[in-house]
Amino acid sequence: MRDRDKAERIGRELVGLLPKLRRFAMTLTRNASDADDLVQEACERAITRCHLWNGEGRLDSWVYAMTRNLWVDEIRKRKVRTGAGVVDATEQDELSIGPAAEKAIYASQLHQMILSMPEGLSSVFLLVNVEGHSYREAADILGIPIGTVMSRLSTARLRLAAMVDGAQEARA
Repeated sequence: MRDRDKAERIGRELVGLLPKLRRFAMTLTRNASDADDLVQEACERAITRCHLWNGEGRLDSWVYAMTRNLWVDEIRKRKVRTGAGVVDATEQDELSIGPAAEKAIYASQLHQMILSMPEGLSSVFLLVNVEGHSYREAADILGIPIGTVMSRLSTARLRLAAMVDGAQEARA
């Protein structure tokens, strides 16, 4: 397959991945603007470097790994620059899912709970529980051992359950 045809095919597939990719980027960046920039950069890189994808496995895993690596590079750059910070999590845009207000509010609250967990926990939780990746795929995407994925996922699930219980008790 020619690189141009491959780039066009990957571009079409990326359109369908955008919502998932943005959610993943939000777990990394904790900021809507940074997440959007990261998604754009990852998509551009996936298209311009399509010749590096061998076509085996899942395209989304390849793009997720690329996104994570881009974010790691960005963090390193920010450490070098002075005065570069991130917006507080309370100032971010909220995720709105579906037309039903109650469902949207609950989804937003869950999204905020996931984002309130440390980056390593939230990314693993999102990849496995929300996006449906296997432990092995999540480990490959994040560049960590599979045992670390299992440990972080267990911790993330326990934390999220405790947060949900706390929120329900607060409403009662």
